[in-house]
Amino acid sequence: MKSYIVALSIAILAACSTPQKDQPAVQSADDGIYDQIEFDMPRVTEPVIPNYEVSLSDFGGVGDGITLNSDAFAKAISHLSEKGGGKLIVPRGIWLTGPITLKSNLNIHLESGALIQFSADKELYPLIATSFEGLETYRCISPINGINLENISITGQGTIDGAGDAWRAVKKSKMSPSQWNKLVKSGGILSEDGRIWYPSEEYRRGSEGTGMFNVPQGSSKEEFEKIKDFLRPVMVSIVKSKNVMLDGPTFQNSPAWNLHPLMCENVILRNLSIRNPWYSQNGDGLDLESCKNSLVYNNVFDVGDDAICIKSGKNEDGRKRGMPTENAIIKNNIVYHGHGGFVVGSEMSGGVKNIHVSKCTFMGTDVGLRFKSTRGRGGVVENIYISDIDMTNIPTEPIRFNLFYGGQSPVLEEDQEQAQPDEEMVPVTEETPSFKDIYIKNVTAINSGSAGYFQGLPEMNLKNINIENVLLDGKKGISMIDADGVTFKNVKVTVRKGNPLVAYNVKNVKVENFSGSSENTAELVKVLGTKTADVDLSSAGLEASEIKIGSEVEASKVKL
Repeated sequence: MKSYIVALSIAILAACSTPQKDQPAVQSADDGIYDQIEFDMPRVTEPVIPNYEVSLSDFGGVGDGITLNSDAFAKAISHLSEKGGGKLIVPRGIWLTGPITLKSNLNIHLESGALIQFSADKELYPLIATSFEGLETYRCISPINGINLENISITGQGTIDGAGDAWRAVKKSKMSPSQWNKLVKSGGILSEDGRIWYPSEEYRRGSEGTGMFNVPQGSSKEEFEKIKDFLRPVMVSIVKSKNVMLDGPTFQNSPAWNLHPLMCENVILRNLSIRNPWYSQNGDGLDLESCKNSLVYNNVFDVGDDAICIKSGKNEDGRKRGMPTENAIIKNNIVYHGHGGFVVGSEMSGGVKNIHVSKCTFMGTDVGLRFKSTRGRGGVVENIYISDIDMTNIPTEPIRFNLFYGGQSPVLEEDQEQAQPDEEMVPVTEETPSFKDIYIKNVTAINSGSAGYFQGLPEMNLKNINIENVLLDGKKGISMIDADGVTFKNVKVTVRKGNPLVAYNVKNVKVENFSGSSENTAELVKVLGTKTADVDLSSAGLEASEIKIGSEVEASKVKL
């Protein structure tokens, strides 16, 4: 009998440790994610992972928060790769580690209570050739990284922390006095004016040498080594890979951007909590760049920069790559803080098309729906469908198009009240960005700074922008500059000051069933600009006293 039990036990253990029939990393219904999508899109393929699993503890891992587990992760992942793939279980505990390099057919599964804590020792993160902010450059290797892979997933209920505070500069204006004093006492150095804290002198040299953006000029790796401390990585970098899924964990405290799928196909990001301190510069939540066929749903964001951001490379590097982000469904997401809730740009030189965004809630983001680019980018953004969005306490605009983006936080950009048309007309070239065929409906935004901002280029107007069934409430109204083919239908705008809608240099604009109020004027719509203005207000449902036409506008161009 005893020998039978032993034999049976061995058989059971063998069954558990032998690769079985392949299966998706996580079995899950699609939650109606493909319902009412406006464009043809194939179903996204989930990763298929062999039914073979090991624990990090089996490879010498110690979850005490002190022992460095870099070798344990590397050995476990190599073992799984040699077996054809499988699941690496990270048990409850604090697993301190250096960078983790992924391999194909791998699921890293964090059990409840598991914390992967990346080390703040920057010597563990060598410089590599990569892409950041849409440009080919050198950066420190990402805490989680992989390239040219297939069937990759990170699942479970644990947390992944990127030790971002060791990497970032911090502005004094973004901290309370007690937080600032504690940070200064911790070490590092201050800028000459005392307004910025840097982790090191090396970081300061790198930062002050790049201006507004974070990609320094340089032609050799040796040049970048001199400012290595400044070259903070994105936390999760998965490049040129297929069938990628993150499902369940919390990703927090990233050195730069948090999640960065780049040039990937079949990407699923769901049930995630994506967090960064609100003071974290470039602390984006998700930057989906040059990816095809993606699902982003049931996630919560609370970050220091843009939350859900669509990109495709910057300027010549992006145009040369020539890979748009296309076919993405973004549903049922909540954003608590960020520069923008849903964002396109500013690095969109490879183009963006076929994006569906719906059933999202933004609370206190600097901007709600944010579209940004500038001359020199090139690229076409088209076929963007946005619906059923609720927003509260947006300090600037719930809807913002800015084709003169200068790299600043939206709360620091030119105030809408001071905005004027840019009369300079430059030739249209491959460097001219284009935003067109964008549909926004069923949106409610209350207590905003301004109701909306639509700024195109004189040589390339915003084209075919459709706003329908929208309620916008703010201190000031909508400004629209250099736009062609904009439609407002069933739009209500209530403001505390000024006109609910002001249009400069626009044409082929149609307003149907427009209503609203202002506390200091009865004029709801004001049309200003050149004699080429063309605005149809015949179906707006407005009284003559509610419309103001500038003296420079040819009266026949405004239909009443």
